[in-house]
Order: sequence, then structure tokens, then C-alpha cells
Amino acid sequence: MLTENKLLKRTKKKKKKAQLPFRLNILFVAVFFVFSLLIVQLGVVQILNGEEAQRKIDQTENTPSEKPVPRGKMYDRNYELVLDNIAVKSITYTPPKNGESAMSRLELAEKLAEYITIIKDSDELEKKITERDKQEYFYLLNSEDVADRLSDEEKELDAGEKYQLELESITEEDLNTIEWTSELLNILAIKKELDSAYELSPHVIVNEGITDEEYAQVAEHLHDLPGIDATIDWERDKVYGKTLSSFIGNITSAEEGIPREKSDFYLANGYTWNDRVGTSGLEQQYEHILRGRKEQVQYTTDSNGNVINSEVVVEGQRGKDLVLTVDMELQKAMDQIVEEELRNALASSNNNGYLEDAMAVMMNPQTGEILGMSAIRYDREKNEFLNNSYRVIYDAHAPGSSIKGATVLAGYQTGVIDLNNNVLSESSIKIKGSDEKKSHRNLGSALNDLQALQESSNIYMMRIAIMMSGATYRYNEPLYNFDFSSFDKLRYYYNQFGLGVETGIDMPFESIGVVGVPADAGNFLDFSFGQFDTYTTLQLAQYVSTIANDGYRVKPHLLKEIREPGSDGESIGPVLEVEDPEVLNRIEMDTKYIERVQEGFKRVFTQGTASGRWAGFPYEVAGKTGTAENPKYKDGEQVAYTENLTLVGYSPAENPEIAFAVLVPNNGGTSASQHPIHHEIGKRIVKKYYELKEKNGSEEEESSETTGTETE
Repeated sequence: MLTENKLLKRTKKKKKKAQLPFRLNILFVAVFFVFSLLIVQLGVVQILNGEEAQRKIDQTENTPSEKPVPRGKMYDRNYELVLDNIAVKSITYTPPKNGESAMSRLELAEKLAEYITIIKDSDELEKKITERDKQEYFYLLNSEDVADRLSDEEKELDAGEKYQLELESITEEDLNTIEWTSELLNILAIKKELDSAYELSPHVIVNEGITDEEYAQVAEHLHDLPGIDATIDWERDKVYGKTLSSFIGNITSAEEGIPREKSDFYLANGYTWNDRVGTSGLEQQYEHILRGRKEQVQYTTDSNGNVINSEVVVEGQRGKDLVLTVDMELQKAMDQIVEEELRNALASSNNNGYLEDAMAVMMNPQTGEILGMSAIRYDREKNEFLNNSYRVIYDAHAPGSSIKGATVLAGYQTGVIDLNNNVLSESSIKIKGSDEKKSHRNLGSALNDLQALQESSNIYMMRIAIMMSGATYRYNEPLYNFDFSSFDKLRYYYNQFGLGVETGIDMPFESIGVVGVPADAGNFLDFSFGQFDTYTTLQLAQYVSTIANDGYRVKPHLLKEIREPGSDGESIGPVLEVEDPEVLNRIEMDTKYIERVQEGFKRVFTQGTASGRWAGFPYEVAGKTGTAENPKYKDGEQVAYTENLTLVGYSPAENPEIAFAVLVPNNGGTSASQHPIHHEIGKRIVKKYYELKEKNGSEEEESSETTGTETE
């Protein structure tokens, strides 16, 4: 029995030993099968998909970028440089594709701060660094600790909201744990500039106040400053200082870049965020010409965004140059004359303290070319004279009698007067409820059109207005059957001369003056001799140019030519475009009527209101004087009496070369007779024009004799 049991146990052990190798064999087969599959898959990857896999590993991307170029220059009509570019040393930063982390930019700022200080003034440096800048710096150094301050709910917010809450959790006590030295503030100032940059777009970190040593240090260590470059930038230089400065205009800084409120427009037209653009004057008006063609660079980046190669695919070219219509020598002289005569008028014993401006415009009535525009303002608080030339197109004032030429022509056109018609010229006109209205003196019982212009009769102009309105006038009674639409009718004719409408000058903005709101019929009478609506000095210049130019209203303009940059990049290049005269409209009046007013304007200077002031003047001038009452009130009470003094004219009377307008608002009462500032300015600027013409003509003649060429 025992023997059988032993045999049975031995048999079971043999069976177990036989089953173990079998299971191991199955396991080995399974493992072999799996490894075989892996080997096959690896072969497929290596043999069939190897090139594609390697291409993904080595994948690169070509990304275009643009580098700004200097803007175009400006010259005056004699090709004297007016606006230039000055080279300045500049440190720039070009971020890689997809940018860098904030910590990487901080580390780069720390390296760069070893060589440059971007703000030398410590007070300005402290103003540059805000509390938020300090909070962001603290966060970079303590990000995990700050993140733990948020609640579980706050941690689930999106990244932007969460980051804002993290910054808000940083207290003043936290910030006080850091010593904010000038060295650290400089690092943060540099980092702010790095943060402002856009990928693969050069951003100016500093281009002002950088020393030669700083520039050289950065240039020497560029290998250790990824994305940093030491380059030559430029800034605008107004060669003549404040002369014509406000018309030349301004541009943004590299830090300001494109105006954010117009970013969609600029970005759609190929600008980048930190491009400098014109914000006023000619810089803004001709931005599309002055901006130039950017240098286009093709960057090759790897799959991690690292730049591995760059190539210039389009050469940059600085902006095209503008040749202006202005003669800068004449312009300087006009500024000097206007300021000197304003000083003289202010020194008058009768000046009552309201006079502060004097303005003058000179243009070619045939072509619309602006030869000079000057406006000087006396700042009483600072006791200094300011060059505010922009006021000739911004400031509008009642012009007085200088617009009577337009009133007479409106009378002709509507048929209420004709050549040589005598019109009743009583001593005064009075409408019930209005003040009595007179001419500057009693001119007799009747006047014709020429006499009315020559002697500047207000009564004559009011009679034209009454007849145009269809009203019946009796002394000190209401103006019966007065048609208020007469205001629009007379404005319609004034507008044809450029009075009350845009002149069309090539500037971003100009004032059209103030259109008066009529309260009664008496306002219409005031309107007829220039004491209701207001006009700018340039509008007055265009008005008198239209009369001088036989009724053609020509658009005034400052641009004469567009030129390519010279081959050396410095000299003036070939003509690209010439600005031709543009006629805006021909006034509706018949030629014989225009000639009649021209004759009246000649008489003003030979026999009339301007003859005494211009007696013996060596050049022929025609035009019209004007005075508009401009009393000053305080709390409803008149506290002072002033006058707006105007003078418009052209020279010579036949085939005029120049037209001019002078406007001096708020002159102190009787001082006008003691010092007629508008006449003095007019005489001196006209005389200066002819002196320069003679001088330039002599120089051209001498030049032609030297070179052996003939002049036409």
C-alpha cells in the first residue's frame, strides 16, 4: 500500500515537471512574437517613413520681417534743405519666433544692463517703473509662492484672470523685501522695452543719450545677447528750427509707434506696431510718400522657433522727398516782420491789453503755391513771442471791409446793382431795435460801385444786402418783408471765393470759420460788410487770389514736387511727380464785373483808404482794407473796445505774381491810427518778396554767365 502511494506521488511530480517547460516555451514564443512585431515596425519606420520622420525633426519655417528705413526729406522751392534725418546710435531687440518667456527676457535684460543705462536721469527712471512693473518682477522671483495664495476656485480661472489676481495679491510689504536700486530699476526699464517687442520685428530699446562707450560695449558682446543689435537709427531735424515747424508737423517716437486708435488702418497698410508715423502737418498729410520702402528680411527658424538663418529679400529705400512751394528765406523774413510789427503795436500807449496775434499769408494767385505763412502770438503770462504759424489756417475772425469785393460781385450777379449805378448813401442806416450803422465817415448822398470800394462804404454794402433780401427799408422801422434765406444766398456767393468753406490746402485739418446764427435782419446788414461770419487768414488770401486771378479759385498747396532720393541717399534726386495747379471753381460773375472790382481794388491803393499808408510804395499793389469792431465784454458789460484789422491785396495789379492777406485781431482801439500794423506788415512782406526776386534773379544770371548757358 505504501509502495502504491509512493508511486502515485512520483507520477504526479513527473507530470508537473513536464508541464513547466511547456509553459516556458509558450512564454518564450509570445515574447519572441512581440519582439518580432517591434522589429518589423521599426523597419517600417526606418525604411518606409524615415525621410518623413527626419523632415519633421529638421522642420524649419521661413518667416518674413521688415526693418524700418529713414523717412523722406523736405526742401523749399529753391531746393534748400528744410527737414533732414540725423543718424543716431540705437540698440534694438528682435524677439524670436513665438517669443521668449518672461524669465528669459529678464535674464537678457540683466545681461544688457551690464553695458547700458537707458534712462540717465534717476528721477525719470523712477517714474518709468510703475508699481505693476515691480509686482511683475516680484512674481518672476516668487511665482510658486504667489500662486499658492489663490483659492482653489481662483486657480480654476483662465490664465489671464489668474495672473491678474496673483499680481494683486502682491502687497507693498512684499515689494519692500526688495532693494530697488537704480541698477535694478535700469534692468526693469530694459525689460519693459523687451516686453514691448513683437516677434521677428526690430524694436528700439534706446536711441537717445547712448554713449559711444555703451554702444561699443553692446556691439562687442552681441554674441552673448540673443536678439540684440547695435544699429544706426535716425531722428528728424527741422533745419530752420521753429520756422514753419507747425506746418512741417511731427511724427511718433519708436516707443509710441502707430496710433492705437488707428491701428487697424496702419496694420492693414503694412505697418508694424512700433513704426513711426506722421501725426500732424505735412508729416501726416504725406505719410504714404515719406514712409519709404522697408527692408524685407526672410528669417529661417527651426521647429523650436530659433532663427537659424536670415536673408534680405527686398532692399530698403528711404522715403521719397518733398519739395515745398515755400521760400524759406521769405518765410523767415515774414516771421521776423510780423513779430517786429506786433512788438511795435504792443508798445503803443493806447494798446489796451487784448492784442496778442498777428498773421500773414502770401501765395501765388495763378498756381495756388504758398510762398509763406506766418503767425506770431504774444504770450502775456510768459512774456514771450511764439511762432504759431498754424494759426493762419486754424484761427478765424470777423474780417471787416476786406470782403466787400465779394459783396459787390454778389450784387452784380443778383442784378440789384450794375456798373456805374449810383446807390443812395445816407449818413446812417437804422433798423428798429438795432444800433445805428454807419460808414467810417460820411461819403456823400450817392455812390457808384467804384467809389464804394475805393472809400469802403458800409452804407453801400448794406443797401446791396437790403435789395438782395427783397425788403423795404425806412429809417428806424422794421425791415419789412425781409427774407431770412438771404443769409444763405449771400453765403453761397462768398463760398465761391473760399470764404466759409475749406480752401483745400494739403493739410490734415483746416478751420472753415464760424457761421453766425442770425437773430434779426440787422445781422444781415453786418454780414454784408464783414462783421458776422468769421474767416481764417488763408481763406482771405484765397478770396483775394480769386479776384486777382480773374475769378478762378485755385487750391492753395504746400507741395511743389515729389522726388526720388539722390543716388547717394543724400542729394536731391530726379522728379517723380509735379503738383499741378488745381482750379476748384470759377465764380459765376461775368468777367466785366470781376474787372470792375479789380479796378476798384486798384483805386483803394492809389486814391482810397490805403493810399495814405502806401504812398510812394515802389511796387504796384491792389486790394482792400478792413476793420471789424470787436468789443470785449465781461458779465454782460463792455469792458474794452478792440478792432480786427485786415488787409488783402495782390501785386502787380496786372498779371499778379503774389496775393497776400494780413489779419490782426483784437487790436486796441485808436492805436490802429497811431500804428497801422496791418499796413506795415503788408508793405514789408511785399517789398521783401520783390527784393528776394531781384536777388535770386541776379544770382541765376551770374550762374548762367559762369556756366556759359542762356536764360529764357
